[in-house]
Amino acid sequence: MGITYFRRFRMEFDLAAGVPESPPLPFGYELVPYSDALVREHATAKFDSFRSELDADVFPCLSRQDGCLRLMREIVSRAAFVPEATWLLRHRDPASGRQSPVGTIQGLSVDGWGAVQNLGVVGDHRGKGLGSLLLLKAAAGFAVTGIRRMHLEVTTDNAAAVRLYEKLGFKKADVVYKAADIVGA
Repeated sequence: MGITYFRRFRMEFDLAAGVPESPPLPFGYELVPYSDALVREHATAKFDSFRSELDADVFPCLSRQDGCLRLMREIVSRAAFVPEATWLLRHRDPASGRQSPVGTIQGLSVDGWGAVQNLGVVGDHRGKGLGSLLLLKAAAGFAVTGIRRMHLEVTTDNAAAVRLYEKLGFKKADVVYKAADIVGA
């Protein structure tokens, strides 16, 4: 094992200026507000979104189903948890009619800021505006609770995510480094 440092952007958004309107939800998808009964579905969406991505190296718990469930339980048990900024995205398979969780976002209130946790969309469902929808729903949830600024962190190598956040109006505010143990490094 060796220590590797991942370069990450802290990106910020001013909610006081208003939250952009969400685009329409594509056919077959459903946005579901947070409830305690959905913790396992959030964890499944988180695992399926991140297990093969760079963020699973930065945060190893994202590479395991049990790690994602533990992380989700930790997030929702915090006093800073913001249910209004926490959403689950489901998709109904047209052939089977079965619903499955395909996206998730969670929010915390940290030092007066809305802090986005783990925005994730499962690979097969990317490129449809679903990440934007989740992020805008979280932003609206923060705003409803009186939070006027929000931020997130993204690994600088995740160019698609950085482009999405910039397109929505997020500004790069800082560069931070996250240390991670990498097997074989």
